[in-house]
Amino acid sequence: MILVTTDYISGKELETLGLVKGSTVQSKNLGKDIIQGLKSLVGGELTAYNEMLNEARALATKRMVEEAGKLGAEGVVNIRYASAAVMQNAAEVIVYGTAVKFK
Repeated sequence: MILVTTDYISGKELETLGLVKGSTVQSKNLGKDIIQGLKSLVGGELTAYNEMLNEARALATKRMVEEAGKLGAEGVVNIRYASAAVMQNAAEVIVYGTAVKFK
């Protein structure tokens, strides 16, 4: 499966199959939240949250690809990511794009 942020795939003529998406809501455990909260007082990268968001993006992308596969897609174009806090210390990550098949 080819995944791109552009609205085309070089050298391919595309047939649009429809919108596909994947999402997840994730949080870190209380211990990591406390450590990251203390670290935010002195500044620097909050690595536990960075790891959490990387894991969330990977899982959301996997779910989007699975949905595209059910449509018989060979690629997804115009991929976009968004995230939002849904409650304190929990974030939703959503990825969406257009499933396509090659003509």
